[in-house]
Amino acid sequence: MIADLKDILRQEAEAIQAIPVGREYAEAVDIITERVNRQGGKVVVSGMGKAGQIGMNIATTFCSTGTPAVFLHPAEAQHGDLGIIQRNDVLLLISNSGKTTEILELIGLAKTLNPTLPLIVITGNAESQLAEMADVTLFTGGRPEVCPFGLTPTVSTTTMTVIGDLLVVSTMKAIGFTVEEYAMRHHGGYLGKKSAEKSNQ
Repeated sequence: MIADLKDILRQEAEAIQAIPVGREYAEAVDIITERVNRQGGKVVVSGMGKAGQIGMNIATTFCSTGTPAVFLHPAEAQHGDLGIIQRNDVLLLISNSGKTTEILELIGLAKTLNPTLPLIVITGNAESQLAEMADVTLFTGGRPEVCPFGLTPTVSTTTMTVIGDLLVVSTMKAIGFTVEEYAMRHHGGYLGKKSAEKSNQ
């Protein structure tokens, strides 16, 4: 079992190291900082299933680091929640296959509401319809899942999470986000205490 666990760790680590990193990240950060941090919009993150859970984490992490963001469930968007989208927002879509029906439908609905809405996509399929529709595509690398069936989201969710971290941290640096600003958003718990200590140093 120990050998199996080490092999899983190796595959996950290799998948992270294999994430392609190029100019597309700078393009994504430029879109976010311009529309959200300068023009007053927000990042609207969406995904189904496990990708949606990753999206929720990305949205809350953006919020805590100076970039307003919300999670929009793609199915609920068809029942009124689409109204969360406003002028100057950015749509960040997550789909490993790049074929998720609800996400593809969301694009059509969102573009009808806001034709200038830019699309940033995180996907494991760089040749997918979703990737083709995006203004910026962030490719996970498409490594196989480590589950015995090759089906359970494992490697894909790991790489999606890491790409979210790349976006968040790069945006923090681009907007000059300070520890004092961080402390203003974290009043409780361990992080609240640590950020307050750092801001008072």
